[in-house]
Amino acid sequence: MLHLNLQGLQDREGWEAAGIALPRYDAAAVKARTRLRPVWVHFGAGNIFRGFLAALQQTLLNAGLTDTGILAAESFDVQIIDKVYDPYDDLSLLVRLRADGSYEKEVVASVARGLKADCTGGDWADLVQVFQSPGLQLASFTITEKGYALTDLSGRTLPVAEHDFAAGPDAPRHTMSIAAALLYRRFQAGGHPIAMVSMDNCSQNGKKLREGVFAAAQAWKKAGFVSDAFLEWLSDETNVTFPWSMIDKITPHPSETVRAALEELGVEGMNIFQTNTGTRIAPFVNAEVTEYLVLEDAFPNGRPPLEKAGVYFADRATVEKAEKMKVGTCLNPLHTALAVYGCLLGYSSIAAEMADPDLKALVEHIAAEGLKVVEDPGILSPRKFIDEVLNERFPNPAIPDTPQRIATDTSQKLSIRFGETIKSYVEKGRDLHELTALSLAIAGWLRYLLGVGDDGKAIEISADPMKDELQAQLAGIEVGKPETYHGQIRPILANANIFGSDLTAIGMADRIEEMFVSELTGEGAVRKTLEAYLG
Repeated sequence: MLHLNLQGLQDREGWEAAGIALPRYDAAAVKARTRLRPVWVHFGAGNIFRGFLAALQQTLLNAGLTDTGILAAESFDVQIIDKVYDPYDDLSLLVRLRADGSYEKEVVASVARGLKADCTGGDWADLVQVFQSPGLQLASFTITEKGYALTDLSGRTLPVAEHDFAAGPDAPRHTMSIAAALLYRRFQAGGHPIAMVSMDNCSQNGKKLREGVFAAAQAWKKAGFVSDAFLEWLSDETNVTFPWSMIDKITPHPSETVRAALEELGVEGMNIFQTNTGTRIAPFVNAEVTEYLVLEDAFPNGRPPLEKAGVYFADRATVEKAEKMKVGTCLNPLHTALAVYGCLLGYSSIAAEMADPDLKALVEHIAAEGLKVVEDPGILSPRKFIDEVLNERFPNPAIPDTPQRIATDTSQKLSIRFGETIKSYVEKGRDLHELTALSLAIAGWLRYLLGVGDDGKAIEISADPMKDELQAQLAGIEVGKPETYHGQIRPILANANIFGSDLTAIGMADRIEEMFVSELTGEGAVRKTLEAYLG
């Protein structure tokens, strides 16, 4: 049997016989050096980090271009550390899924340690020490869009943020407060420069991180916890930067098929766990081969040579164009549309949806609508990017991605995934009536929130922080009885916090409402509506 731990790596012949590549460096020595002189700490210890960023650092380690790894901190789902870091000596098994059904398998050993970013726990003092280290160059984040939110969609401060603002930097719980508190410790220890790098899949992610950190710091200054000098240090970009980024790699939940294949090869302990927050995690990560990372090159204390691992470095304007291209046009809007309609039509695979002519037409039309207003970032071609998504990535049958996973937290995503295209149409004076497929996607999301599939059977709605509030607003609407609709969706369509614009004020609501009512008329009405509007 093959064991995924440092001792188990000694059986090199066994791993090689199983077709699993091993790190070409001394993993134990890298762990020791990283703990002694940390360079990179990452918040968000889940699959995108393990399947992409940790693998990038492994590429550098394999090539001898660096000699330290990454410290992984988890501030939300701390059971990840207990279940797939500590028992496996922080190693992970990366399985890249090719469209022909073959797997590329690699043990990734670039993570030196998993830490719980909990100010009441045993790892906190070590995390503070990491931030006090002069050689720390960057702290990066993949904590999802909602991880930056300090207010709800009504603008009310979240209870956890209220607690943190009142408690000061010694007792942070929200990730933004944790980041601010650790920066305060760095300031107190001499104020060495650092880059705080959001690598999350959301618009202007660096700005979101900066605003979250400053919200905590300013609240603490007002309450007398920190000095003016800390805010001045934090505001000086020779000390602290918040680079923007665009990240793209599909890393679905761990697959039972992949688990079984690994166990058949003799790899022991490839169990899939579910944490108490609902995250599915395993000692392996299954992911697509395609990946993109574009980073604003603003690192005041230096940085790893990630361009040697395929990362694009650019100025902020170029990064923003690349991010808008991907998040607002070329991938994420298509994913969201497939998610809600896939749930409604009974699909459990994104790849299977791409074989459905109606759903393929839907995302092709959304892409075409977005391409009319997208800015070309220069370093990546929007047209080529979309073609790759539609013809290679989404249809890849080896990717075990589900519409149910993609539908998670949809209310938090729409302002960017659909809202930016809507804003661009308004700014450029284009006819909003051209946004037929995008309007269908919004109508489909509202229809999905009713929790009834196109076959009339109940479906489970994926987790979303606004689910209860939104479903309360839809109360009284019954599928199969369009007469029960009395304008319930109009207040939702008017919520600019959800869509980025008041869709009633700009003239989009009537058509979306028409589509929504059409999808209420009975079994099969969702598909008939797609066919009617997409021709």
